[in-house]
Amino acid sequence: MYQTVIFDLDGTLLNTIDDLGDAANWVCQQNGWPTHTMDEYKTFVGNGIPKLVERFTPPDRRDPHTLETALAQFQRRYDAHKEDKTAPYPGILPLLEALSEGNVTVGVLSNKDDDMARQVIRHYFGGRVTFVQGRKQGVAPKPDPTGLFQLMEKMEADPATTIFVGDSDVDIATGHNGYLPAIGVLWGFRTFEELNRAGAEYIVDTPQALAEIIFGQKGTI
Repeated sequence: MYQTVIFDLDGTLLNTIDDLGDAANWVCQQNGWPTHTMDEYKTFVGNGIPKLVERFTPPDRRDPHTLETALAQFQRRYDAHKEDKTAPYPGILPLLEALSEGNVTVGVLSNKDDDMARQVIRHYFGGRVTFVQGRKQGVAPKPDPTGLFQLMEKMEADPATTIFVGDSDVDIATGHNGYLPAIGVLWGFRTFEELNRAGAEYIVDTPQALAEIIFGQKGTI
């Protein structure tokens, strides 16, 4: 049984892709750029908002000034509409309740800005998640493990009983860079093939299956 579980946020606990994609396409439209599909945005996210903005910006427009302007446009639009379509994935709230009842400590490590990550967690999960760390100035984003180590220290997490959970190769690499086993989830933004190539110790398709690995038993939620 694992005593501590650290989750990725977007694509793992919350389905945020429509609000992210809508805000990104709004920026594209404002600047006369081609828009992208939601499936394309699933491959653009995972490395933080500045990288997302770079990826949806046309290659010939990626000069520092244009990227800075597009980032500011995106942040304003997304902040105003980040709760339009976003919702927890089915089964996530019962999973978090089961972890709480089973005395499993839960944390979230996100490449969203720290303040935004905390706002989103409070809005959708209330007190179900106590420990949250988003992207901070001076701390490299995932898959660099610096933020993971900082979060684990706050949680007083024992690496021997801690596992990382996410939906992308970035998340699997983050767990491994922090010397943790990693679980890949298939309800998020990426594929089995990507998670398998990244070396996930487990790949699951339901929160129930995830709970069974965490608790080491059947019938947990």
